[in-house]
Amino acid sequence: MSADGIHAVDTHYIRPGHDASHLIVERDRAAFVDTGPASGVPHLLNALASLGLEREQVDFVLLTHVHLDHAGGAGELLKALPNALAVIHPRGARHLIDPTKLIEGSIAVYGEQRFRALYGDIVPIARERVIESEDGMHIALAGRDLELIHTPGHALHHYCVVDRQAQAIFSGDTFGISYRHFDTAAGEFIFPTTTPVHFDPEALHASIDRLMSFRPRAIYLTHFSRVTDLARLASDMHECIDGFVVIARRHAQRPDRSQRIRADLFDYLSGRLERHGFAGEEATRRELLATDVELNSQGLEVWLDRGAPR
Repeated sequence: MSADGIHAVDTHYIRPGHDASHLIVERDRAAFVDTGPASGVPHLLNALASLGLEREQVDFVLLTHVHLDHAGGAGELLKALPNALAVIHPRGARHLIDPTKLIEGSIAVYGEQRFRALYGDIVPIARERVIESEDGMHIALAGRDLELIHTPGHALHHYCVVDRQAQAIFSGDTFGISYRHFDTAAGEFIFPTTTPVHFDPEALHASIDRLMSFRPRAIYLTHFSRVTDLARLASDMHECIDGFVVIARRHAQRPDRSQRIRADLFDYLSGRLERHGFAGEEATRRELLATDVELNSQGLEVWLDRGAPR
C-alpha cells in the first residue's frame, strides 16, 4: 500500500496481517515507524530495496513504544541502516539501550520458550544513536514535519506520530487493534489492547480524544495498518475500554479470576464481531483473537492488582 508516501510492511509476526511496520518516504529520505521483531527486519529491508531506496537514505526509526512486537527488531535494523537514529520515549529508551529488564519482563509474560520463538535475540541500541522524544517534539524528514505526542493509556512509554502532510497519525497501540481479517460490509472492526503492564483506562480515553483532536483522515495502526472510519472507531474504542473494565471488575475477587476474565473477553469481542457482520465461525474467531485475549486478560489483571479504582 502507498498513499502520501506511506507504505505498510507486513513483518509476518505470528501470522500475516498481524503486525505492520510503516515506511514513510519523502523525496529521497525515509523513516520507519515501528519495526516488529528481529525476524521481520529482512521484510523491512526488502521493502526499501523494492522502492529503489538505499539503506543510507533512512534517517529515523520511530518507535512508538518498546513492546517487542513494535521495537524488538530495532537494534537489528539499525545495524543495517548506517545513518538512522532511533527515536524513543524517555521512559523506554533505557530499555532498548540495555534490554535486560525488557527481556526479563517479556519472559515473565510469555514464558522462556515462547519468548525465544517469538523474539529471538534482542540487539541493544547504542546510546549515541538514540533521540528521546518530548511531547510535542517535531522531527523533520526531508522537510516533512512529523510531530510526536505522548499518549499514555496502553503504555507509559508510548508516543504517536502526527503527519500533517498526510493528515494521518501513526498510533502504535493507542488507537487499538483492527485486523483486516475482520473487515465486513460494515467497515473496520476495532478493539483496545490492554497488555501488561501499564493499562490505564482513563489515560487511554484521554489519549484517543487527543488523537481525534488533530482531525486525521487516516490512522495507521501497528495491528494492522490503515483505518479511516475514525469517528465510529473512536466511539467503539471508548465503548470497548469501558466494557473491558466492567469485565475485569466483575471478576476481581474471584479465585478463578484469570479464567473468568479470559472467557468473558472472548465472549464480549465475539459478540461484537457477530453484530459487525463477521461471518467466521467460532473456531476462526478463537484462532484470530487468542493472543489478544490472553495478553489483554493479563494486562487487566495487572491493572486490578495495582489497585484499580472502583
